[in-house]
Amino acid sequence: MSDEDLGAIFPRDPDDDTPRLECGVFGVFEQAGAAAITALGLHALQHRGQEACGIATFDGQRFHTERHMGYVGDAFAGHDLVDRLPGHTAIGHTRYSTAGGSFLRNIQPMFADLEAGGVALAHNGNLTNFLTLREQLVAEGAIFQSTSDSEVILHLLARSRRGRVVERFIDALSQIEGGYALVAMTNKKLIGVRDPLGIRPLVLGELDGKAVLASETCALDMIGAQFIRDIEHGEMVVIDQDGIESLRPFPAARARPCIFEYVYFARPDSVVNGRSVYEVRKRMGRRLAQETAVDVDVVVPVPDSGVPAALGFAQETNRPFEMGIIRNHYVGRTFIQPTQGARETGVRMKLSPNRSVLAGKRVMLIDDSVVRGTNSVRVVRMVREAGAAEVHLRSASPPIQWPDYYGIDMPDRDKLLAANMTIPEMAKFLGVDSMGFLSVDGLYWAMDAGPRDPVNPQFTDHYFTGDYPTRLLDREIAEGRNEAVERQLSFLVDA
Repeated sequence: MSDEDLGAIFPRDPDDDTPRLECGVFGVFEQAGAAAITALGLHALQHRGQEACGIATFDGQRFHTERHMGYVGDAFAGHDLVDRLPGHTAIGHTRYSTAGGSFLRNIQPMFADLEAGGVALAHNGNLTNFLTLREQLVAEGAIFQSTSDSEVILHLLARSRRGRVVERFIDALSQIEGGYALVAMTNKKLIGVRDPLGIRPLVLGELDGKAVLASETCALDMIGAQFIRDIEHGEMVVIDQDGIESLRPFPAARARPCIFEYVYFARPDSVVNGRSVYEVRKRMGRRLAQETAVDVDVVVPVPDSGVPAALGFAQETNRPFEMGIIRNHYVGRTFIQPTQGARETGVRMKLSPNRSVLAGKRVMLIDDSVVRGTNSVRVVRMVREAGAAEVHLRSASPPIQWPDYYGIDMPDRDKLLAANMTIPEMAKFLGVDSMGFLSVDGLYWAMDAGPRDPVNPQFTDHYFTGDYPTRLLDREIAEGRNEAVERQLSFLVDA
């Protein structure tokens, strides 16, 4: 399979420099007005996916689903939500596309009527053997309605020869690889699963004595639920009227949760795997200052995710923290514009310089990460045009040198700035007086995790190290096919 074929299935906005996580998931069991509660939970998880959202409910007799493009607040507003989606159990999903395009048919939760009964499924992450499984299923006669990897799981459930629905889930999950957290709903159960390494997060909460599942604790806070615990890596929880059953369907493995959740994706008010995201990001800023500080007049975050790290940096260097860039929260996702001028206008619609803070100052800009550098170039230019005397840029994460295949939409390696330039070259390209990154050891220090173990890393950190925690079957097959084509072309040229 060519890169063009992969690109058709894994599309990326060519003008978007921001890392994107595929989605957030949420589920409630035996709650009056389950749809309304789920809508609130999804609203708290909006940062995990802003392209589309969906809710599925079960009313004791029938399943009901609604799926929409756009924000949760627009899709599920109105006093008639519970009438439209009646039921006491519900799951929901908020999405940014990585596997599959931005189409209504790809929005989750997905639903299927199986031999064992109806199943609704919402999935966060990416299956690294999705294309391989899909090709096998199609060859065996399966008909797909979407290009989402989540639909593969439904097909595997349908084809399982196991009896009980839980056994079918175990059978299906034993065939998939990658990083994922999922919630599923049957006519009697709410099911939550976290991948064997715990790459993607999932938490268990309690509301009025009943279970709640969510990608992050901020969703529990939104609905007034109590946090109980993280779903552990490789754990399946089955929730029904008899209570909560914990199963371990996978071979034992060491946990390697995604470290990028702390760098960028999780909301700062969430607690992920027992760590406050806000406190970790402040510690990133402190360590960044210890490693890369230069003399400046003011520390300015690139909003919003750069704010906690900038606070830590300012406190460590004893320099004033100022909001030198103001974010407009009423602008949606930057759309693709046909001209450079229009693209610049799109950036200025989101971010505006605070000239009273920047003019005549030596400015230290703190961003969460630098991917391709296109956004950074525009932000730096904006700060200079506002009158800054010097502009220095620091990334509160190590250099991103490797793409992701577990639910984060990042460019290929040849498009990643740090994979193709030295730090001085990056500084020149970005137009800054100096450039610096947090070290990998510094990031682990911020996590209070001790030095990185090079043999058994404590986290999934391949974006910085190239150390992927699982096999990348689809990518290996695609590269093998490309190499075969290149060999054939080479033979023809030699002939």
